[in-house]
Amino acid sequence: MLKQENRIRLNKEFDRAFKTGQSFYGKIVGIKKTANKSDKNRFGILINTKVSKKAVERNRIRRNIREIIKNKLSTLTQGNDFVFIVFPLILDKSFQDIKKEIDYGLHKLKVFK
Repeated sequence: MLKQENRIRLNKEFDRAFKTGQSFYGKIVGIKKTANKSDKNRFGILINTKVSKKAVERNRIRRNIREIIKNKLSTLTQGNDFVFIVFPLILDKSFQDIKKEIDYGLHKLKVFK
């Protein structure tokens, strides 16, 4: 689980990422990146009920993405907000496929040290 200081919680913070951020959109996940005023990265995950009506499946996807983020946290440049948007095709993908897509998206946004 991510620490409280590494999470985006407020709607206005999500809105700021959508209005001013750079974006990457793949087939199973989209990533919006914007700079923040702190020296830490913060992350938010958006999973609509169109992805799955079952909360169990949405929470499993959310946990998988958080685990991937937690493993990548030390390799990312600091001072950014990231919003991950999940698409319905993610239900058919394995953990490794999700990890590859997120790695590719973060590489395209040029956020690795």
